[in-house]
Order: sequence, then structure tokens, then C-alpha cells
Amino acid sequence: MTHSEQQYIDLYNNYSEVIKAHSAAVLNGPRDAAFRHFASMGLPTMKKEEYKYTDVQKAFSPDYGLNFKRIEIPTDPFEVFRCNVPNLSTLLYFVVNDLCYKDNPHLKDDNGIFLGSIKQAPEEVKQTFCGLYTRNADTATDAVTALNTALAQDAFMVYVPRNRQLNKTLQVINLLHSKTDLMVNRRVMVVLEEGADATLLFCDHAMDSVRFLATQVTEIYCSDNSRLDMYELEENHILCTRFSNTYVSVGSDCTVSLNNITLYNGTTRNTIRVRLEGEHSEVTLNGCVIADKNQKVDNNTLIEHLVPHCTSNELYRYVIDDSAVGAFAGRILVHPGAQKTVSQETNANLCATKEARMYSQPMLEIYADDVKCSHGSTVGVLDENALFYMQQRGIPSDEARMLLKFAFISQVCEKIKLEPLRERLNYLVNKRFRGQLSKCTGCSLCK
Repeated sequence: MTHSEQQYIDLYNNYSEVIKAHSAAVLNGPRDAAFRHFASMGLPTMKKEEYKYTDVQKAFSPDYGLNFKRIEIPTDPFEVFRCNVPNLSTLLYFVVNDLCYKDNPHLKDDNGIFLGSIKQAPEEVKQTFCGLYTRNADTATDAVTALNTALAQDAFMVYVPRNRQLNKTLQVINLLHSKTDLMVNRRVMVVLEEGADATLLFCDHAMDSVRFLATQVTEIYCSDNSRLDMYELEENHILCTRFSNTYVSVGSDCTVSLNNITLYNGTTRNTIRVRLEGEHSEVTLNGCVIADKNQKVDNNTLIEHLVPHCTSNELYRYVIDDSAVGAFAGRILVHPGAQKTVSQETNANLCATKEARMYSQPMLEIYADDVKCSHGSTVGVLDENALFYMQQRGIPSDEARMLLKFAFISQVCEKIKLEPLRERLNYLVNKRFRGQLSKCTGCSLCK
């Protein structure tokens, strides 16, 4: 047992009662079992296939502080954070570190929709949460999920009842705020009942220049004939380490779109596991990554086709600059009997310097004989002919390089369905490539 694991084992043994006392009862049920799974597995090494591009032990080895007693950090996120996406009216909620902000509005509406901390949920929503919690996020198979389950003390719940629709986009701002190095453990559950419809936007931001370690486990359950359009946007800083595990269960006749955008980070590992459990459903995974300096971004995805007549589409694009490292491992698994499956997986990558590194591993595993599945991967450099052509027409070299990188990544941005968000993201990507990510009007968050 290494120091990385032992410190968390000692931590739980010493503080488990404190953790439980300051948590929601529905989170305490599987907590001890999750800890036992973590203690028996330990953190994965780079010898494990699923984590061979991310040094998990190194990421978890520093001595981070944790806020087990749920002490509120004095801040008003509504005053600090004013980065509104133009023309996109949202239901705005805040999570400060791993605490759902106490003044989040509109916790429950007359249609039975619930948004907010599971601690404030009505009893029927808690019962739904309890019945689904950790059903797909198996603590026996993934150590990061097990550790998060053992330590998480709150959960943000999105519950949309049968045939109901969120009339506005739900925007959840995850703020990291501390004066000392801090570890936070977030939990999210999204439950869409039959015929429900929701659009969700999660944004990650770091307020202070200290080291943060954030783990997040998201469980999504889409019942028959539901629709989910979800976006995750990371704009942290170089001192942030983020592990995000997302588990998705999809019923029949569903449309699910998951969009993952990494604009700025330190070390990021995103894991997505999707199970298509009902026929005639479609799942789309889109991802774009911009990394430079010494940043690291690792996306690991699995889409399981368990039944016939389903479609999956996956597109990830990376622009890697300076000495940054990118990794993508995407696996499509077509189970026996999942006939008439249609699946396409594409990973395209641009290395802007000789020092940049990209590791790409698209995979197809098919156990049915009547399917249409394809996958592809490319890793290239900037087109010297295009650069020469643009410079011959008076475009400076740096500007030409920026335009080529922007055009490469924009193919993912253009798939965003929310037009105001798409326009805003194009603006942010342009600023990112110019090294000019600046403050939004009225915001005191960005440094």
C-alpha cells in the first residue's frame, strides 16, 4: 500500500463518523462498502489499461485539506460570478467546492421538478435517489468512484418527472474556492422519467491560485422516450487536478447528447460509461480539448450497445501545443444480439509543436453480425502549405497558425445545439488560442 492510498485509508478510519454526521442519510448507505472496495483495490497504477495515460497515484499523493465539517466559506457566488452567456436565459445554481450554495433559488416547482441539494429534496425524490444511487457507478470496479462515494457529503440532484420539461437550461457553476490546497468530492445525479426533457450546462471555475483536487461522479438515468442535452465546460487553472466519472443508463426511444469541453486546466481525466439498454435510442458524445504548457487531458469512453436498433456517434478533437499531453481511448462494445447497431467513432488530433504528445486508441468490439460500425483516428501537424498560402496573402504567421487551429476545433463547437452557447464558445476558443482568455463584464472571478 503506497502513501497515496494509505493517507485516505487513515483519513476515513479517523473521520468516518464526522463525514456521516455532516452528510445526507441517503449518501451514507453505501459509504462503508465503498471505502472497503477502495481499501482493497487501492488507486490504479499506470499499468492498468484504463489508466495507462494518467498517473493517478501522483495526482492523489499531495496532502490536501478536506472540509468534512461543512464549514461555509464566506462568498456570494452571485456577486463573484457574472459570466452570463448572451441571450441564454438559464436557471442558475452554484456549488462552492462540494457544498450546494444555500441560497440557490427555485429548488422545487409545482410540476414536481426538483433541482438542488439532495438534503433539501422532498421525500419522494430522496426515495428515487436512494433506489438508483451507485446502481451504475460501481464502487467495486473503479477506485476513484469508490473513494468519491466514501467521501462525498452532498449531491446535486436533477429530477424531471414523467412528460415534464425544463423550460430553461439549467446552468450549474462549480466554483473552487480556498486559501489552502483543497480536495473536493462532488456528486451529481440526473433522473429523467419517461418522456422528460432537459438541457444542462455544467461549468467548472477555480477562484484561487492554490492546488485543487476535484473528484466528481455523475449518474444519469434516462427513461424511455426522454431527451437529454448536456454540456460540461472546464475553465480551471494549471494547479487544478480533476477526475470526472460519468455513468449513463439509456432506455428506449431516447436522444442523449453529452458534450465535454476542456478549455483550460492542469490535469484532467474524464471517464464516460454509457449503456444503451432500450431499443431505438441515439447517443452522441462530442469532445474538444485545447491544451498547452504542461497540461494533461485524458478522455476515456465506453459505449455499450446491449440491445438492437441503436445508434451512437462519437467525435473528439484535440489541439495540443507546447509540452502538453493528450490522450483519448474510446471503446464501442456491441453485445451479442445487438443487431442493427449503427456506430461511428472519430478522434482527430493536432499537435502544434514537436514537444506535444497525443495518444489515441479508438476501439471496436463487436459480437453481433448485422451492424454498421466504423472508427478512425488521425494525429497530424499544422499544414505547412496552408500556412504558406495564408502568409503569401498578408496574414502574419502567428495569426495564420491561430486560424488553422480554430478551424480544426470548430468542427466540434458547431455541433452545439444551443446557439448562444455555441457563439460564446467560439468566442472563448478564439481568445484561448490567442492567450487572451479575459474577464467577462462585471466578473471578479478570472485573474
